[in-house]
Amino acid sequence: MAAQPRRGGISLPERRSASKPDSSIIARITSSPIVSRGKQAACDAAFVSKKLLRSTGKAAWIAGTTFLILVVPLIIEMDREQQFTELELQQASLLGAPPTAPAHP
Repeated sequence: MAAQPRRGGISLPERRSASKPDSSIIARITSSPIVSRGKQAACDAAFVSKKLLRSTGKAAWIAGTTFLILVVPLIIEMDREQQFTELELQQASLLGAPPTAPAHP
């Protein structure tokens, strides 16, 4: 007795053999030189942006620490000087001396 096909059920699509070239449209598009150039351009753009982000972070760190070391003490000292000048003016006004205009260099 010969093997008879089963009735009902699902029929599966035939599998492609390894020797048969894949000629689907998706395979042709993904293997095209335009797509490979696009992938390479995307990889290059990601590499450049990563390097740019890293160097920008380093520059921001240098600028921030320089600001803290050089500018913040200067701002604090200028504030102290202003408070000292205001205190002198207040004491002079209490003692009855004529007010003098603060000297601005």
